[in-house]
Amino acid sequence: MISITILALDNALSSSVMGTMDIFCQAGVTYNYIMGKEQWPYFDVCIVTETGESVRGFNAVNISPHASALDIKKTDVIIISSFADFATLESNRKLLDWITCHYEKGAIIASICVGSFFLAETGLLDGKSATTHWGFADEFTRRYPEVELKPDQIITDEGRLLCSGACNSYIDLSVYLIERLCSKTTAIESSKAMIHDYGRNSQAPYCMLKHNKAHTDKEIKEIQERLEKNPASEFNPELTARQFGMSRRTFERRFKANTGYTPISYLHRVRVETSRIFLETSQMNFDEISYLVGYEDSNFFRKIFRKHTGLLPVEYRRKFQR
Repeated sequence: MISITILALDNALSSSVMGTMDIFCQAGVTYNYIMGKEQWPYFDVCIVTETGESVRGFNAVNISPHASALDIKKTDVIIISSFADFATLESNRKLLDWITCHYEKGAIIASICVGSFFLAETGLLDGKSATTHWGFADEFTRRYPEVELKPDQIITDEGRLLCSGACNSYIDLSVYLIERLCSKTTAIESSKAMIHDYGRNSQAPYCMLKHNKAHTDKEIKEIQERLEKNPASEFNPELTARQFGMSRRTFERRFKANTGYTPISYLHRVRVETSRIFLETSQMNFDEISYLVGYEDSNFFRKIFRKHTGLLPVEYRRKFQR
């Protein structure tokens, strides 16, 4: 059997621990039982904490482990739980060397949601790609500039280092590993048993633009607010730069440094966010919405919308209309 070790950290989200265990434990079992076939469990799953004692999970739920992480001498896979407080990065710091040690022994290391922050603390992700909960992408980039963050992706795979997106992506990650460690057939059967959409690869439809104004550049902040209040207004980067006493090059450099986006890409994202609201709350067609957010060519905007959300406008409306 393949050994799976789930690391329950302080303030862990219980679903990322117990739900992950359930998915691996049902592989080769639930679907086979339903279909009247021989049941064949593939995984030996163990939940661990640093000391072997229960940890206080999110929502004040205690999570009881099978063992102490330090008692695990060899495992095929370590999965790092999600958690709800960045203080966890300090309180479980002794486990960083433990993770690195098992990686050097050949184990696969995977993280769920903001568990990627804990994995990044080991330094193993430096120079590699990762993903995390889309809402914490800016914080991740600030803390770990050496990691290539891909927040639109549900899963990143760097061989023996894997990350998954927002919390419920523990299902996607688990099924992905079942396919990798067993077979595609077993993964599809597990998805059918759980009524899970097999093969999801993007969290872009759920990612909302965070108007990053935590910086101290007053001029850039004012320009951001202009774009957000009047997304349909004509925007001229050259003219805007002169209005604020800057060259265009300086303006674009300062804007990117403070927001993470070029001025044009920021405006596109603001317009996409505005159009999302119209699609969710109104009956306007996309031509009307395109015009209202500043595009006369709705086909051009449709391409931009799909680039940022991973969905066509009609698909987005079908999925999210309130």
